[in-house]
Amino acid sequence: MRILQLTPGTGNYYCGSCLRDNSLVRALRARGHDVLMVPLYLPHMTDEPSETGSTPIFLSGISVFLEQKYPAFRNMPDWLNRLFSSPALLRFAAGFAGMTSANALGDSAVSMLQGTESRQAGEVERLIAWLRTQPRPDVICLSNSLLSGLARRLKEEFRAPVVCTLQGEDSFLDGLPEPYRKQSWDLLARRCAEMDHFVAVSHYYSGLMCRRLGLKPERVTVIAPGVAVEDFSPADSPPDPPVIGYLARMHPGKGLGTLADAFLQLGMPGVRLRIAGAKTGQDEPFVRSLQRRLPRDVEFLPNLDHAAKREFLRGLTVLSVPATYGEALGLYVLEAWAAGVPVVQPRHGAFPELVEKTGGGILCDPDDPAALAVALRQLLRDPAAARRMGEAGRQAVRADFSIEAMTQKIETLLLQISHAP
Repeated sequence: MRILQLTPGTGNYYCGSCLRDNSLVRALRARGHDVLMVPLYLPHMTDEPSETGSTPIFLSGISVFLEQKYPAFRNMPDWLNRLFSSPALLRFAAGFAGMTSANALGDSAVSMLQGTESRQAGEVERLIAWLRTQPRPDVICLSNSLLSGLARRLKEEFRAPVVCTLQGEDSFLDGLPEPYRKQSWDLLARRCAEMDHFVAVSHYYSGLMCRRLGLKPERVTVIAPGVAVEDFSPADSPPDPPVIGYLARMHPGKGLGTLADAFLQLGMPGVRLRIAGAKTGQDEPFVRSLQRRLPRDVEFLPNLDHAAKREFLRGLTVLSVPATYGEALGLYVLEAWAAGVPVVQPRHGAFPELVEKTGGGILCDPDDPAALAVALRQLLRDPAAARRMGEAGRQAVRADFSIEAMTQKIETLLLQISHAP
């Protein structure tokens, strides 16, 4: 089966969607499929080798931004577009808030969802022209529904079905200022009618997006992301002193401020806090504000590679990423469980679904540092229960949330879709 995978990059921080797509492409290739992974907007940032290889970046974030703001750039020559598609230049540009901030990208989001009528139609045609030089795909996979403006043109050109993953787009769209928020949701509902099928990363997120986009549930298949269980291993013994860990972007939306407040309220001398994950230039002021009010021995470990992440997780007693919004899944929870580490998570989003299915942790009230401190204290004071929960999570990941399980389900679905009459 020839598969075309289109995935946006972030340019300067690790993203769960990129990690999920990258692992999936590698696994599908290992199963004998011909998968072409094309990066869009910005370079991919993954903690393992990227599966994009030497494939050019299309819909360059710089070009899209300039074409949206300045009409003169909408007919730029190819040499200038190639310059603006340089990975090094795009990584540099990704550090500017206007390139990646939802608050600043409202008009571009609306435009990209307009498809062939967008101000970036020339960028789409450059992508199409390059894809014509590659083997024709049997099925096209979009990393998220924000790319749905491409679907009609891709189907028209290659006569292949389009399968779209739903994995956290709502937080971006809800962060847009009006009138762009409503316009984007309205356009997205129209564009999604042009898709052949959807993959949601959790039952929670499937229900949410079906309601918000008016999708019929039978058009959505729930397939959770997977992690390479064999890459992670539990520590031989619990850390002494106990360690609370955080592994996500160092950003207010991920609840790092809530965790900091809970740690200060914990009242358990000797317990350590280690904070790891992506940190961009935009996150620096927030991180500095936390460092000023947390004890000096709290560790901040930004942008760990895969090997360092494995060692970080082995050194934890418990992991908590108390996101302030409803997470579509939370790959960091699966990675913690793969390392035998229990979690304490807020009772919203996909977390109840995950914790209730696995028994791998405790839920608490969201956005409540006192409730989080109580839940953390409960696990820290009962190491045996914490180990049991961590092992339950590891066994659940091995059975239901491995890369092999994800890939087999995706493969079966794509074969069905590509052979449908």
